[in-house]
Parts: sequence; C-alpha cells; structure tokens
Amino acid sequence: MSLKGVAYIAGAFEHPTRRADDKSVAQLHAEVARGALADAGLSIRDVDGYFCAGDAPGLGALSVVDYLGLKLRHVDTTETGGSSYLVHVAHAAAAIAAGRCDVALITLAGRPKAEGMATGTAPRDYGAAPDVPFELPYAPTTVNTYAMAAMRHMHEYGTTSEQLAWIRVAASHHAQHNPRAVVRDVVTVQDVVGSPMIADPLHRLDCCVISDGGGALVVVRPEIARQLKRPLVKVIGTGEFMRAQSGGRVNLLDTGALWSGAAAFAEAGVKPPDIQYASIYDSFTITVLLTLEDLGFCKKGEGGRFVSDGNLISGIGKLPFNTDGGGLCNNHPGNRGGMTKVIEAVRQLRGEAHPKVQVPNCTLALAHGTGGSLGTRHGSGTLIMERE
Repeated sequence: MSLKGVAYIAGAFEHPTRRADDKSVAQLHAEVARGALADAGLSIRDVDGYFCAGDAPGLGALSVVDYLGLKLRHVDTTETGGSSYLVHVAHAAAAIAAGRCDVALITLAGRPKAEGMATGTAPRDYGAAPDVPFELPYAPTTVNTYAMAAMRHMHEYGTTSEQLAWIRVAASHHAQHNPRAVVRDVVTVQDVVGSPMIADPLHRLDCCVISDGGGALVVVRPEIARQLKRPLVKVIGTGEFMRAQSGGRVNLLDTGALWSGAAAFAEAGVKPPDIQYASIYDSFTITVLLTLEDLGFCKKGEGGRFVSDGNLISGIGKLPFNTDGGGLCNNHPGNRGGMTKVIEAVRQLRGEAHPKVQVPNCTLALAHGTGGSLGTRHGSGTLIMERE
C-alpha cells in the first residue's frame, strides 16, 4: 500500500534545552508533546495514537502514556535507534490510512549530557545480540566503528580528511544563526583537520555534540490537517531498512539508505535532483557522506567531491543540509538525532527556518535518520515531504 499523501505533519517542536539537570526524561517527553500539539493547534485530548522508542522511561510506552494521561486507540514502540522517529512517521501514516488513529503523537527525550554519558568513546554493548561476546573483547566504540567506514572510504576512493571537514564547515555556517546551538563558532577546513584525533581518521570536529532535550511530531489525517491553521506538510515518500552485519558478508560502505531511500523516492515519484533541502543524520561527518551517496545525490565514491567547497551550505551550495546546525553543532538529544532532522525539514517547508538559512520557496524536502552504527548493524529511515 502506498502511503503517499495519506498523512500530514501538523505539529513539530524541538525542546530548547541542551542540558536538563533539573528535568526528568518523563518531563522532557511531556514538554515536547505539549509543544508539538500547541504548534499544531491541537490538545492532548485529540491524540488517539502514540509512538515512542527506547528512550521512553520506565516501561516505555506504558509509562509515558500514563504520565501524559493519553486515551489511545493505537500504540507503536518500534525501536531502530536514531532512525526510529522517521520510521514512526511512516508507521503513523500507515495507522492513519488503516483507520487505527486520527492524530498520532511521536516523542523523543533524553539526558545523556546531564548524566555524563561517554556516548561515542565508551565500549558499545548491544546486549543480547549473538555476536556481542565475540566483539566485546575488542572494545568497539561508536566512534571506532564509524572510523572504520571512513578509513575504508578513503582507501577505496581517495577521500580526504579535508573533504570530510567540509561537512562540519557547512554545519557551522548554519549553526551560527541558531541561538540554541551547542556550538555556534564558524570553523574552517583547517580547524577541523587540526582538531585532536579521536579515532583515525575522525577528528574531534568530525564528531557530533552530546546534548539533552528532545522533540515531538504530530501526524494527522488529511481532513484534520486542512482544518488547522498551519502550512500543509504532506508525507509523500517513506522507506525503512535494517542493515545487519550478515556475518561480514556485506560491504562496509553500504548503508541502509541504499534501500530506504530507494523506497521513499519510488513512493514519492521524485528523484534526488528534485530535492531542495535535505536533513541528514550527522552523528559523524562520514555518516553524512555515505548517506548522500546511498540516497543517490551522487555516485558511490564521489561523496568527497560532492560535499566540498560549500556545496551543503544554504545560499551557496546545490544541496542545503541541516540548516539548524544538525547533530554536529546544534544538538543530539538523547543521542538520537533522527527526530530533529524531521523537525528542521518541516521548518524549511513551512518557511519558518532562520531567514539566513531558509531555502527560497522550499516545497520538497528529505529527512533521513540512522540508528545503530554504520560499521556494524543499523536502521535507516527516509522521509520525503512536500508543502502543499
């Protein structure tokens, strides 16, 4: 079943905090829910579908539903890491099309900064995954696994650290206009390659920030969207994919975007050159480069040249990306940046991004989320949205 046009994103809200020493995770979920519903012009009583992932506290959906006082007909707790929230939008659209709900609320919240989590450099334990006992003796970390992908891309295609650095440069040019961004300093290519090496070839400025906060989205059926006093943002393409290790029988440089992106473009009936703005999960600079290749914005191996020379900077390049500063500069709430990718895409389509980075007459935008690790297993979710 095609989900093209069956649902609209009516509400979007990003929590303003970047460090929540005085708030619980449940409180953050409640505050972003209230913000997104207010943005849509709806109330908590209108919500009959709720979507959350592993960041939800306690008993997950049970805890948040009770805390918010929701009365529901439908619930979805799909967990695919940072891509969960893009997958949730697609699942909300499917639930709306099936008549299971009319107003779907999706929330994300987390406190990794306040809790002092060493997200990128602490050994990554995937719990009960069957290969974990074989991996843990080598102490894999998030940054190490992404660094493997970066080094492989350099070996295969001659990609350079300077080319990767342009992704952080672009993000910094956008973040300077975002008063809430964790890092607002504009940097140069030399600043990036001159920052301390974290995991060869990734430098400190190739890595995202860690922040508290969260975000929420409200997805509704078309009839409701047209009754609200908000610009109409229609979901026209969706795709999801789980990219596993397959015992090593996969290309390290293939991401789930190869499949989720192809599905989203096919459903939307558009092609990569049609996209005016792209929100790309940017846990590391290499994440952006590989994702852009696999989504079809450039050929495999040409990502380094594609991102260079300001091509991702709004007003300068051909493909403006992450105009809020993204995970590299703005925030990475709960270490799950997929939610904010959808929120900024909605801002662009509504014409509500900062004037310095707003894409003129933006009518077609893409958001992509990655969850897990490119070097091991990860989930991918791709959304294509249109301003009606």
